[in-house]
Amino acid sequence: MADVLDTVLLLALPASGKSEVRKYLEGLTHEQCARDFHMGETLQLDDYPYVHFMHRIDDELALRGQPYIFYKGPDRPFQDDFTWGTLIELLNEDYDDLLAGNVSKPVSAAQLLFDRIDNARVKAGMSPALGMVPYRVRCEIADAMEEEISKELDNKNRTCAADRTGRTIVIEAARGGPNGAAFPLTPPHGYQYSLSKFSSKILDKAGILYVKVSPEESRRKNIERGVPDAQGSILNHSVPMEVMLGQYGCDDMNFLLSVSDVPNTVKVERLEVEGNRYVMRKWNLPLGVFDNTADLTSFIRKPRDKWEDGEISAIHNGLKEAFDILASRTFK
Repeated sequence: MADVLDTVLLLALPASGKSEVRKYLEGLTHEQCARDFHMGETLQLDDYPYVHFMHRIDDELALRGQPYIFYKGPDRPFQDDFTWGTLIELLNEDYDDLLAGNVSKPVSAAQLLFDRIDNARVKAGMSPALGMVPYRVRCEIADAMEEEISKELDNKNRTCAADRTGRTIVIEAARGGPNGAAFPLTPPHGYQYSLSKFSSKILDKAGILYVKVSPEESRRKNIERGVPDAQGSILNHSVPMEVMLGQYGCDDMNFLLSVSDVPNTVKVERLEVEGNRYVMRKWNLPLGVFDNTADLTSFIRKPRDKWEDGEISAIHNGLKEAFDILASRTFK
């Protein structure tokens, strides 16, 4: 299929409408995706399940009298902000598995996840936190979480086993910085840091679909969408307010656009090893903006038979405009 977007990074603040956009795209036919959005049917990756499982591990540790290893508390930020890099490393691995069609059938899905998190932490320059947990405790936590983690691994396996031909990979992530922070944001906050940690395989193929909302609107919708006991849901979880203000009080996408050397792109630069020397590589990722200031997406959380025609046409037309722009910059 000609002129189909290969990989789309779906980026925005929490509760901006990213997950609703994914759900909408997932329900479209092959013909609709190709005709209106320059996409194949989507294969979707997201770092939120890892955020959720880190919370669950900390909760299980606390139940056993052990200290938290990922967060400062149940409703508080990461202990080490370089965990943002850990999440990108996990997405890089998921992307590689998808391209290779790798399907995992471990004895324990939970133990596999624990090893993956520790390995990703090491790649991000951190210590292997779960490796420091007493083995007996680690096994108890694995048993307590096995069913939930197995379901998520089944989802990943289905994605990796799918025929890649003619499909578009969508990778969702949210990044930001403290409320009132100056730009450029200090690493590891913001998109500048996280984009630089994506693998070359991703950056070579990716464009960005940015869902535009203000930090204030992000905080309002974050409260509005929250459902009790739904922290594992991509559509109905709610981010604690300390995190919303300290980690998502602003984002740097407009700043990155303003300093890019190619209009309407985000520049990513980093040192890479090439043979026996270091070289500076640069990518200019094309960007399309879906303006969700008027909240075109919240209706997606309703049952599908409750969606109204006007709501559907509004999100469809808004996304089409953004994808047309993204495609025009990708295929120029």
